[in-house]
Amino acid sequence: QVQLIESGGGLVQAGGSLRLSCAASGRTFSRHVMGWFRQAPGNEREFVAAINWSGGSTAYTDSVKGRFTISRDNAKNTVALHMNSLKPEDTAVYYCAAERAIEFSDVVPTGTGGYDYWGQGTQVTVSS
Repeated sequence: QVQLIESGGGLVQAGGSLRLSCAASGRTFSRHVMGWFRQAPGNEREFVAAINWSGGSTAYTDSVKGRFTISRDNAKNTVALHMNSLKPEDTAVYYCAAERAIEFSDVVPTGTGGYDYWGQGTQVTVSS
């Protein structure tokens, strides 16, 4: 059974930092794209960042460019999201996602339909 388990969420003041981590089990994702999405109350789930199998190709939504960094450790089957200069509008539940069909791709999907596995989410709350 494939599981993606997020950790690292919490409450932080505006301008602060958090590091989210996602640990995958049940299969290896070292050859596949992994990503992060978020969903605020009343909003649709939106793309945040994604990284290809090697780490050589990444994508970010415009609102987090320069503040967030996605990284992965294939030996540990994990992906992380380093979030700096956090803003109240970053408040959301953050979800880890993984793609399963295409190996060694340099294309990173930015839509929810591009991913097959999802974690349960971790809450990030940024106070002003």
